Amino acid sequence: MISVRPIEAGEWRSYRDLRLQSLQDSPDAFASTYESEAGRADEVWSSRLAGAVSSGRARIFVALDHQRMRGLVWCKLPEAGVAEIFQMWVDPAFRGQGAGGALLHEALEWAKSVGVRRVCLGVTAADTPAMGLYKACGFRPVGAMEPLRDGSGLMSQAMELQLGAD
Repeated sequence: MISVRPIEAGEWRSYRDLRLQSLQDSPDAFASTYESEAGRADEVWSSRLAGAVSSGRARIFVALDHQRMRGLVWCKLPEAGVAEIFQMWVDPAFRGQGAGGALLHEALEWAKSVGVRRVCLGVTAADTPAMGLYKACGFRPVGAMEPLRDGSGLMSQAMELQLGAD
């Protein structure tokens, strides 16, 4: 059974491993690459996670199966009333079991709890389960598509979700 919880700063090794796994498994889903992140020093991974966890302006959620991390999503607040979703990924062995929806739900609930009115993300422009999930949750395309990253022929679509007042 999949559960979701916020990650803790001391879990940076597990976060690093999950992030690198996501980049290897789904290289066409991220603006970053495995090669650009794999060589980072442990101190970079540790401080990256500790900074996010302690900032109060970000929340990273992990999907767990029997206490083993199987997915993640990072939600940050770049400005008042706005949240960005990124690094969304689920282990292929656990796709189709609701982990992606549960991760996104927790990120959106946290965003609402801190007064966010608009949630933004970028997704590879294709007919993928990720695109389907975002559309099913109410995200809508905004703006023109842009290259996923330098040197890639893939395009990324910005999407937004307006959160209503509760």
